[in-house]
Amino acid sequence: MDIFRRLAEYRAESEKLTWSGTFREYIDLLRRDPAPAMTAHARVYDMIVSHGVEEVGGHKRYKFFEKEIFGLDRTMERLVEEYFHSAARRLDVRKRILLLMGPVSGGKSTIVTMLKKGLEQFSREDRGAVYAIQGCPMHEEPLHLIPSELRSEVERELGVRIEGNLCPSCQMRLRTEFDGDIERVPVERVLISEENRTGIGTFSPSDPKSQDIADLTGSIDFSTITEYGSESDPRAYRFDGELNKANRGLMEFQEMLKCDEKFLWNLLSLTQEGNFKAGRFALISADELIVAHTNESEYKAFISNKKNEALQSRMIVMPIPYNLKVTDEEKIYAKLIGQSDMSHVHIAPHALRSAAIFSILTRLKDSKKQGMDLVKKMRLYDGEEVEGFKEADLKEMQNEYAEEGMSGIDPRYVINRISSALIKHDMPCINALDVLRALKDGLDQHPSITKEEREKYLNFISVARKEYDNLAKKEVQKAFVYSFEESARTLFENYLDNIEAYCNWAKMKDPLTGEEMDPDERLMRSIEEQIGVSENAKKAFREEILIRMSAYSRKGKKFEYSTHERLREAIEKKLFTDLKDIVKITTSTKTPDENQLKRINEVSKRLIDEHGYCPVCSNELLRYVGSLLNR
Repeated sequence: MDIFRRLAEYRAESEKLTWSGTFREYIDLLRRDPAPAMTAHARVYDMIVSHGVEEVGGHKRYKFFEKEIFGLDRTMERLVEEYFHSAARRLDVRKRILLLMGPVSGGKSTIVTMLKKGLEQFSREDRGAVYAIQGCPMHEEPLHLIPSELRSEVERELGVRIEGNLCPSCQMRLRTEFDGDIERVPVERVLISEENRTGIGTFSPSDPKSQDIADLTGSIDFSTITEYGSESDPRAYRFDGELNKANRGLMEFQEMLKCDEKFLWNLLSLTQEGNFKAGRFALISADELIVAHTNESEYKAFISNKKNEALQSRMIVMPIPYNLKVTDEEKIYAKLIGQSDMSHVHIAPHALRSAAIFSILTRLKDSKKQGMDLVKKMRLYDGEEVEGFKEADLKEMQNEYAEEGMSGIDPRYVINRISSALIKHDMPCINALDVLRALKDGLDQHPSITKEEREKYLNFISVARKEYDNLAKKEVQKAFVYSFEESARTLFENYLDNIEAYCNWAKMKDPLTGEEMDPDERLMRSIEEQIGVSENAKKAFREEILIRMSAYSRKGKKFEYSTHERLREAIEKKLFTDLKDIVKITTSTKTPDENQLKRINEVSKRLIDEHGYCPVCSNELLRYVGSLLNR
């Protein structure tokens, strides 16, 4: 890519977005499309929806969040539907502060950052275009120029709603520069930008003694007092507070409840009435979405203080829990590692999954359902099938505890420990055992866990290790079975012949003697038991396979070994069990003979080519599984 050519193209694209004209021309533009006059809340909602929405299992999934936020689809649906959608329709929730409340490193800041960046990009599109009075320090909606008495007529004609009044600066300019002739007032297109302080404001708490309310509402420019003669002259005032600059877009309060109370008083009027007090002026109108974030302990302290009732009633609290799906937790770690300078280090398959299993177990609460332990619950949450439990059980468990996911190990701790393992080993590859060891070693230094929690977490690391052991054996099992592919196919065909005879109440012929014999029940059960098909369920399982075979036959296709995922897994497990001694000897021998060496190389090559291993971790995996089989 030619960097400078691309920069030139980007400048050209930005220049195409510039537009300036008179207020009359702006009205003509609204006649064609009233979208630019939408409120800040409607703009945020439109921006989210513009990325696409899909229905999954009766729930909405918003594609806007899918690249950064993992495993919180239901939380995001609630956030968008209960707040943004309602606010966009001018329901009363738009007069509330959106407070994202949840545990540390749960994604609250990420959500706000995404909304800010999304708004910036959306304002560069036709649908999200923002127009403002040229020269207004608050990038004001030009429709504020229309006198209150005429607004209802204009609203009917254009199909818009006009809320708010001119800022003091624009009121003075209208009188002094344009003699009250609103048609001549210049209007321009503005691009929302956090960097340029257009449509996005950010307030971060600091020492109350040094922080000034002017950070929010602007301040008097004392150098101009002598020139203009009065503190109430708009020209002697800097409209550069965060609330001023956030007009038409989004105002973020970082760690809101750490703020001094007087900084939050300004929000009482801003949320309910859409205006705030600054300097010696009348109330100043502002159209902005106020979003704040805090942790649970600070929120509980806040609501326990009776003095905060007025502000509390003006909040919509949106709990943002930790993700509870192992697969999505892996994606979080992969994303964070990919952003680092350690992305060149190979991370063995299942290393991040093992860490994710540990994290999710610390966040789950014991179910009241009989026969449901945390590991089964974890699997159900991750979309796996668990024998004896249905989708209805999953939904019931998801509603058991409102606070599930609001505690446990946070992703930051896990990434810190993985980072420690990456740096400490200085190796080209780390595996699941390295990661679990790093997590275990870090529990001693973890500042906020109790002795009881530490014991519980150590147990969860053991559970994660057992889960990894099963995954490791399964991985080697698959790779080894490929070396005996012909044996697997023979076993597969044999099983199909037997279930066909069983389902049709037919006899089979012995391939050696030609004599009739009953289907081999022992063979069939030895395969079915590998995937947990019970005695009661065997008939239904066999009939389902036979129906599948018939369907393939009608279409002129052959029912292959790889066609049925569960049956293939059963065949592989059965074959692996039969070959266990060969695998044990091959993987654990220190001086392999020629045949064993050939087989090790074949298995290692398959692990590298098809399962994502590198030469280092494939050899470590084979050695480790060998030691497991020898126990």
